[in-house]
Amino acid sequence: MPTKKKTKSKTKKKASKPTRPPARRQPETLRLRGVSPSFTANDLQRSIAFYRDVLGFVVGDEWRGESGVLQGCEMHAGSVVFMLNQDDFAKGRDRKKGLGTRLHVDTAQDIDRLASEIKARGGTLDQEPADMPWGQRIFTITDPDGFKLTIAQAR
Repeated sequence: MPTKKKTKSKTKKKASKPTRPPARRQPETLRLRGVSPSFTANDLQRSIAFYRDVLGFVVGDEWRGESGVLQGCEMHAGSVVFMLNQDDFAKGRDRKKGLGTRLHVDTAQDIDRLASEIKARGGTLDQEPADMPWGQRIFTITDPDGFKLTIAQAR
């Protein structure tokens, strides 16, 4: 039995023009693509141990002086990089660090499990995991030099 041959439609669609993004506000505002905070440590080795062994960061690049002494390093956690530097104490040995500053970082990890693991590795939380009215679950912790961190998971 013969079959009917399908024919293609001869109507062509009009080509659509590519759309341009909307014009930027003038004067153009600052557009950043990342942030890498740098913390000055009283005892660099103690701070490295805290970020690596307690929080779970990984040591990246290290910076050494002419004598080979470690002066600073990068600490990686996911796509985030913190920098730690040894304080030269030019502004005094007893100066307070981290005053008036809190670093808020986001994670996709289970916040309760993460907090439990940090405590099991010797960390002391400033605030246990809690739901926030804006839809995140957070806990807070302070590093050995007084820099405050809020670690948050979206709900």
